[in-house]
Amino acid sequence: MKQEKKHNNIEPTKSELEILQVLWQHGPSTVRFVNDTLNQQKREVNYTSTLKLMQIMTEKGLVVRDESNMKHIYHPAHPEEKVKGQLLNRFVDSLYNGSASSLMMQLLGNKKTSKKEMDAIRELLKKYDADK
Repeated sequence: MKQEKKHNNIEPTKSELEILQVLWQHGPSTVRFVNDTLNQQKREVNYTSTLKLMQIMTEKGLVVRDESNMKHIYHPAHPEEKVKGQLLNRFVDSLYNGSASSLMMQLLGNKKTSKKEMDAIRELLKKYDADK
Protein backbone atom coordinates (compact mmCIF):
# COMPACT_ATOMS: atom_id res chain seq x y z
CA MET A 1 0.00 0.00 0.00
CA LYS A 2 1.37 3.39 -1.01
CA GLN A 3 1.89 5.89 1.80
CA GLU A 4 0.37 9.34 1.52
CA LYS A 5 2.92 12.05 0.89
CA LYS A 6 3.17 14.83 3.45
CA HIS A 7 3.22 18.22 1.77
CA ASN A 8 3.27 20.42 4.86
CA ASN A 9 7.01 19.95 5.45
CA ILE A 10 8.76 21.44 2.43
CA GLU A 11 12.27 20.02 2.03
CA PRO A 12 13.59 20.56 -1.49
CA THR A 13 17.04 19.30 -2.42
CA LYS A 14 19.70 21.67 -3.76
CA SER A 15 18.78 20.81 -7.37
CA GLU A 16 15.08 21.23 -6.62
CA LEU A 17 15.80 24.63 -5.07
CA GLU A 18 17.60 25.69 -8.25
CA ILE A 19 14.49 24.83 -10.25
CA LEU A 20 12.23 26.62 -7.76
CA GLN A 21 14.46 29.72 -7.99
CA VAL A 22 13.90 29.79 -11.77
CA LEU A 23 10.13 29.43 -11.34
CA TRP A 24 9.97 32.09 -8.61
CA GLN A 25 12.04 34.49 -10.69
CA HIS A 26 10.41 33.91 -14.10
CA GLY A 27 6.95 32.61 -13.23
CA PRO A 28 5.20 29.53 -14.64
CA SER A 29 7.49 27.87 -17.19
CA THR A 30 8.05 24.86 -19.39
CA VAL A 31 10.72 22.25 -18.66
CA ARG A 32 12.64 23.52 -21.70
CA PHE A 33 12.73 27.09 -20.34
CA VAL A 34 13.80 25.92 -16.87
CA ASN A 35 16.50 23.68 -18.36
CA ASP A 36 17.82 26.43 -20.64
CA THR A 37 17.89 28.89 -17.73
CA LEU A 38 19.76 26.44 -15.50
CA ASN A 39 22.29 25.86 -18.29
CA GLN A 40 22.86 29.62 -18.57
CA GLN A 41 22.95 30.36 -14.84
CA LYS A 42 24.38 27.30 -13.12
CA ARG A 43 25.87 24.39 -14.99
CA GLU A 44 25.24 22.05 -17.91
CA VAL A 45 22.11 20.00 -17.21
CA ASN A 46 20.50 17.46 -19.53
CA TYR A 47 16.89 18.15 -20.50
CA THR A 48 15.83 14.64 -19.47
CA SER A 49 17.36 15.16 -16.01
CA THR A 50 15.44 18.41 -15.55
CA LEU A 51 12.24 16.76 -16.77
CA LYS A 52 12.61 13.81 -14.40
CA LEU A 53 13.41 16.06 -11.45
CA MET A 54 10.39 18.27 -12.16
CA GLN A 55 8.20 15.16 -12.36
CA ILE A 56 9.51 14.08 -8.95
CA MET A 57 8.90 17.60 -7.63
CA THR A 58 5.30 17.33 -8.82
CA GLU A 59 4.89 14.05 -6.91
CA LYS A 60 6.43 15.65 -3.80
CA GLY A 61 4.06 18.61 -4.02
CA LEU A 62 6.80 21.19 -4.67
CA VAL A 63 5.47 22.21 -8.10
CA VAL A 64 2.15 21.98 -9.87
CA ARG A 65 1.92 20.93 -13.52
CA ASP A 66 -0.70 22.51 -15.81
CA GLU A 67 -1.48 19.93 -18.48
CA SER A 68 -4.24 21.94 -20.21
CA ASN A 69 -1.95 22.88 -23.12
CA MET A 70 0.27 20.75 -25.33
CA LYS A 71 3.32 22.10 -23.50
CA HIS A 72 3.07 21.39 -19.79
CA ILE A 73 3.60 24.45 -17.63
CA TYR A 74 5.01 24.15 -14.11
CA HIS A 75 4.64 26.61 -11.28
CA PRO A 76 5.70 26.50 -7.62
CA ALA A 77 3.18 24.92 -5.27
CA HIS A 78 4.32 27.18 -2.39
CA PRO A 79 5.33 30.85 -2.19
CA GLU A 80 9.05 31.60 -2.07
CA GLU A 81 8.77 33.17 1.40
CA LYS A 82 7.14 30.04 2.87
CA VAL A 83 9.77 27.65 1.50
CA LYS A 84 12.70 29.85 2.46
CA GLY A 85 11.18 30.48 5.88
CA GLN A 86 10.84 26.76 6.60
CA LEU A 87 14.38 26.05 5.37
CA LEU A 88 15.79 28.91 7.44
CA ASN A 89 13.96 27.75 10.57
CA ARG A 90 15.30 24.22 10.10
CA PHE A 91 18.82 25.61 9.54
CA VAL A 92 18.70 27.82 12.66
CA ASP A 93 17.24 24.99 14.74
CA SER A 94 19.84 22.44 13.67
CA LEU A 95 22.98 24.62 13.62
CA TYR A 96 22.26 27.33 16.18
CA ASN A 97 19.93 25.54 18.64
CA GLY A 98 17.11 27.80 17.47
CA SER A 99 18.97 31.01 18.32
CA ALA A 100 18.49 33.66 15.63
CA SER A 101 20.86 35.99 17.51
CA SER A 102 23.66 33.40 17.33
CA LEU A 103 23.10 33.15 13.57
CA MET A 104 23.20 36.95 13.20
CA MET A 105 26.36 37.27 15.30
CA GLN A 106 28.06 34.61 13.15
CA LEU A 107 26.93 36.28 9.94
CA LEU A 108 28.04 39.72 10.97
CA GLY A 109 31.36 38.35 12.24
CA ASN A 110 32.11 36.35 9.08
CA LYS A 111 31.06 38.77 6.35
CA LYS A 112 32.00 42.33 5.55
CA THR A 113 28.72 44.17 6.04
CA SER A 114 28.36 47.52 4.29
CA LYS A 115 27.13 50.65 6.06
CA LYS A 116 24.00 50.54 3.91
CA GLU A 117 23.30 46.94 4.99
CA MET A 118 23.93 47.78 8.65
CA ASP A 119 21.54 50.74 8.40
CA ALA A 120 18.89 48.45 6.89
CA ILE A 121 19.41 45.95 9.74
CA ARG A 122 19.07 48.76 12.32
CA GLU A 123 15.84 49.93 10.68
CA LEU A 124 14.49 46.39 10.69
CA LEU A 125 15.32 46.03 14.39
CA LYS A 126 13.66 49.38 15.17
CA LYS A 127 10.54 48.27 13.32
CA TYR A 128 10.61 44.93 15.14
CA ASP A 129 10.88 46.68 18.52
CA ALA A 130 8.06 49.08 17.64
CA ASP A 131 5.76 46.17 16.70
CA LYS A 132 6.25 44.45 20.06
